[in-house]
Amino acid sequence: MAQICVTNLTFYYEGSFEPVFEKVSFSLDTDWKCGFLGRNGKGKTTFLRLLREQGALSGRCEGSIICPAVPDYFPYPITEEQKKRPAAEFLEELKAGCELWRVLCELEKLGEDAGILYRPFWTLSPGERTKIQLAALFSEENDFFLIDEPTNHLDRETRESVKGYLLRKKGFLLVSHDRDLLDACVDHVLVLNRGTIEVQNGNFSSWWENKRRKDHFAEAENEKHLKEIGKLKQAAARASGWADKNEGMKIGYDPARENDRFIGTRAYIGAKTKKMQSRVKQMEKRIRREVEEKEDLLVDLEKTDDLKMTPLRHHRERLVDIRDYGLAYSGAEKPLFTGLTGTVQRGERVALHGGNGCGKTTLIRMILQKAGYFEQPPGRAEGLFVSGSSRETGISDDFRMLPRESGVCETASGMVISYVNQDTSRLKGGIFEFCRERNLDESIFCALLRKFGLERVQFEKKMEDYSAGQKKKVLLAASLLTPAHLYVWDEPLNDIDVFSRMQVEKLLSEYSPTMLFVEHDVRFRETIATKTIVLSDDVSLLT
Repeated sequence: MAQICVTNLTFYYEGSFEPVFEKVSFSLDTDWKCGFLGRNGKGKTTFLRLLREQGALSGRCEGSIICPAVPDYFPYPITEEQKKRPAAEFLEELKAGCELWRVLCELEKLGEDAGILYRPFWTLSPGERTKIQLAALFSEENDFFLIDEPTNHLDRETRESVKGYLLRKKGFLLVSHDRDLLDACVDHVLVLNRGTIEVQNGNFSSWWENKRRKDHFAEAENEKHLKEIGKLKQAAARASGWADKNEGMKIGYDPARENDRFIGTRAYIGAKTKKMQSRVKQMEKRIRREVEEKEDLLVDLEKTDDLKMTPLRHHRERLVDIRDYGLAYSGAEKPLFTGLTGTVQRGERVALHGGNGCGKTTLIRMILQKAGYFEQPPGRAEGLFVSGSSRETGISDDFRMLPRESGVCETASGMVISYVNQDTSRLKGGIFEFCRERNLDESIFCALLRKFGLERVQFEKKMEDYSAGQKKKVLLAASLLTPAHLYVWDEPLNDIDVFSRMQVEKLLSEYSPTMLFVEHDVRFRETIATKTIVLSDDVSLLT
């Protein structure tokens, strides 16, 4: 067992005035199964890269990082040239010294057939790609591994496979916002708080319970501090008033009211005033001390503000009607799915569920096309779809290759849809340009992003420089500001931090908008969905 020691780490990116980390110190044992938690944009991926580069990342770095060996990192960068080849041919390019037989052994533990190593990498599903990279990562024993969001875009079955696999491993630092995965796989947590960093024994749920109790205590203590400060301010104001009044009495007097005044009275009044002024200064010092204690107490209190949305009410009860519906691409060996029957009725939150590649996103695109919704506007801020009936807009690239249909899929006329795409890679430009292109109120939009945890400094940056979670928050915020009859969200929580996931859960539970969504986060889906449609070769509807 060795230790990773971080001492007084401060890091700035080139051209940035805000530090990613400032005087951070902690240590980790290399045989821990450690979860890494924190808000989007707090620097989790940056810290993994600093560990990997031993502090040599481009930017200004102070302090020290002592690591016994250079840790391996997931996901591996896969080049376009490598994607055309089978993974068996370039495993050693990903991990030096990687032996094929060891990877085969790890794939067996992941419950995956070895044949995926001999198919072109680009033909593999997201789950198959993840399993190959995890198998390569853990093919060498006694290493310490950095794992960044391994379950993004993975279906439930693959997530369970990855969860079971990581449960049997040790010696890794895992960045994930999947509460179920963190509870199952980690025995320590490293948490980037608002103002500090902490290492704690346990999994996500134990840390969350401790945090909840700590926050409750901090808020109670804060109330006591505020009451004490209020009393001190009142006392200081009274003493200051008395001192000012006495100070005014030193010169001049009313013989009728002060007939006993003599030559020493002025000196007496001056001394009394000085004593009162000294008392006021002592009270002011105590007030400042109380304020400082209060600020220290709340330095890590992570409060999330309630969100709002304005769903519209459609005159029809049934917004989407699907009967014996199927989709298949030309030339494919089998259809994506067949026999789908279900509805999306007003007030329902319907979850589309199924394995990777079963056609969930394709079904969403077909529904959008049938509803007559187009990308608005085309260009740099793609990813969010709203009604295009009143504007001349082009059809998105996402709709160019549509599959063959069977059965019936109908949508209500005049329906306004707000759509969040799972892909955020095309977001470019600044926040204010995004608002102008989407006809969003800039002040309200920025206020909503602030509630999502984005700092004001982010509003001056280009969106291509945002973290993946911050980009997704931009799309979610735009969707929430779009009044709509139907909210269609395709994997909205990928890369979104735990605090924001809970914010969205509370919002949807309170406002009960009509929704059709795809989300692999088990806890979110169980909390939000009122009905689940399972897509497969033999589709069934679960209520």
